[in-house]
Amino acid sequence: MDYKGAGVNIEEGYRAVEKYREMAASTASGAVINGIGSFAGMLSLKDFSAGMDEPVLVSGTDGVGTKLDIAFKLQKYDTVGIDCVAMCVNDILCHGARPLFFLDYLACGKLDADVAAELVKGVTVGCREAGAVLLGGETAEMPGFYDEGKYDIAGFAVGIVDRKKIVDGKKIREGDALLGIASSGVHSNGFSLIRKVIPDLNEDFGGMPIGRALLEPTRIYVRPVLALMDKVELRGMANITGGGFYENVPRIFGYPTTSDSLHIWLSAAIRDPLKAGYNGEWRIPPVFERIAYGIKNAALSSGLSGAAAQKAGAEILRSDDEIKRLMFNTYNMGVSFVLALAPENVQKAAALLEDMGFPAWEIGVVEKSPNSAGAIRFV
Repeated sequence: MDYKGAGVNIEEGYRAVEKYREMAASTASGAVINGIGSFAGMLSLKDFSAGMDEPVLVSGTDGVGTKLDIAFKLQKYDTVGIDCVAMCVNDILCHGARPLFFLDYLACGKLDADVAAELVKGVTVGCREAGAVLLGGETAEMPGFYDEGKYDIAGFAVGIVDRKKIVDGKKIREGDALLGIASSGVHSNGFSLIRKVIPDLNEDFGGMPIGRALLEPTRIYVRPVLALMDKVELRGMANITGGGFYENVPRIFGYPTTSDSLHIWLSAAIRDPLKAGYNGEWRIPPVFERIAYGIKNAALSSGLSGAAAQKAGAEILRSDDEIKRLMFNTYNMGVSFVLALAPENVQKAAALLEDMGFPAWEIGVVEKSPNSAGAIRFV
């Protein structure tokens, strides 16, 4: 019995690494000291820290989750790597950090170098979009532990920011505006629920299989937000991922502010886009209406599909407060990045983001919360 007989094909691993090498090189810059294949990746901070008084490294790690199952079933592997990068770099962006490099971890039961390369291809696309270097990673073949044909992918990002420019919520004040930036769809959270309530990935969704719509990769907000920071003071940022609005918006208030030596705990009042009479620009994307229908009718052996299910789901979101709260507590509902800024800067910020291809709308306001910090309410 040799290693190959035990289920680990070293030669396939070598083939995968050769495919990775060229893709990783497409993300590199002159700051990279060595290449893929070394024991560790090295990146010089000289150029990135120039002009900084106190450079601070900011890190984040995340995975793609069960969205991967949809990629496997559709045999479309080239987008979930983008999700992996996005989940990490959008988190560190919340503190004003510019991503420097990314490391990925790929695990499977039986390695297919071509499939692995498609997964890493998505990672490199995400890295280029975020301005980060794919500095290295790990591919683990674990027969008998993962099923054949199944892969898991996770990642780790490191960024840099001058300490005096860290965004941590300390500057947020009562009356500040909340600006929401549009998502590209579901992104990469809540798929364990989606897989239960939308079992047919070939169901029609506006002329495409709904599985393809669900695989739309997570938007990466790094370039537009960093560009915006050069022109407008951003006092807080929240990445709307797992936990939706109820868990992530409160994280924007890192610290209480002080006034006359008294703590003022802050919270968020979000304008409810589903409330009768709402006349703002935030519109709930149709995919969330379809999910809402599936949740409400999960116990049915058969039900509506396609446009009819979507239409019914829109009514469910308007009329069923329990499902509505569940949706806002699980999904981004069309807004996946929230900025806190002075109200006089809202129009300028929204216009700048729109010019960069990232629609943004004023979705709420910061208010005083006398009882607890970080609560949110929909108004």
